[in-house]
Amino acid sequence: MTATQSPRNHRPLGSLSVSPLSLGGNVFGWTADEAESFAVLDAYVAGGGNFIDTADAYSAWVPGNKGGESETVLGNWLASRGNRSDVVIATKVGAHPDLKGLSAATIKSAVDLSLSRLRTDYIDLYYTHYDDESVEVGEFLTALDDLVRAGKVREIAASNISAKRLEESLAFSAREGLARYVALQPHYNLVSRDTYEGELADVAARHGLAAVPYFALASGFLTGKYRPGTTVDSARSGGALKYVDTDRGRRVLQALDTVAAAHEAEPATIALAWLAAQPTVAAPIASARTVAQLPALLAVADLALTDAELTLLNEASA
Repeated sequence: MTATQSPRNHRPLGSLSVSPLSLGGNVFGWTADEAESFAVLDAYVAGGGNFIDTADAYSAWVPGNKGGESETVLGNWLASRGNRSDVVIATKVGAHPDLKGLSAATIKSAVDLSLSRLRTDYIDLYYTHYDDESVEVGEFLTALDDLVRAGKVREIAASNISAKRLEESLAFSAREGLARYVALQPHYNLVSRDTYEGELADVAARHGLAAVPYFALASGFLTGKYRPGTTVDSARSGGALKYVDTDRGRRVLQALDTVAAAHEAEPATIALAWLAAQPTVAAPIASARTVAQLPALLAVADLALTDAELTLLNEASA
């Protein structure tokens, strides 16, 4: 099966067809070594997943890393498995320590380095990782269009962009007949709704963009393992702990526990199912450091929340 075919429960994303869970590659070469990463990737694909998210900057924040480690691990896996046409690979440009920003020259250099690390001749979905307001939208969109025309990129998308600049970008592409953004990667989850809902979500809905939320589990908080009085050994625990002692955090955990019990499911599955049910959302992103963490994530494909459950979660997270 190729990445453009549509098995049950896959969602359209431009010309692509993606599974309901996007596997985050930020842990590859960080908290998961190559062998662990290969095991997670194998299990993800075996479980019906086909949509893998990475970036050229992953994981430059780790002492001793330079950026590109995640793409390298993923490229080695693709080469060893021979399954390139079966998966949708998303990566990003603009945040690598050596190639920051969205000038045409930066994009041109960065894409070739990503292709080399990924050991492929095309990228399915190429994001501008962060908007660069020092560059006119016409410059980076023309550069991205050149990549599409050259066959190096199939679809383009945006992350970390304002509603105003997103609207401006879409208008430029339409006016000039260039490749247009088909997806948006916002920070969005049950304890961070205002980072997407409102003006940005309205632009996505108006133009038919698919949302692919990152921090879908709030750095692990929405798995339910971070609670008052508990200690969790995780490199990402700092991001999760900030929600533990908030009123909203406590309300959300209680609601997740209630709905999870009704479905005999994990809180993480419910949190992802809530995201998947939101307007414009095609596939939330979640990462797994071990194979044991995957089943709760993949289960989102087969779990539908009732209207009453969605209301409960909406009210708890308001």
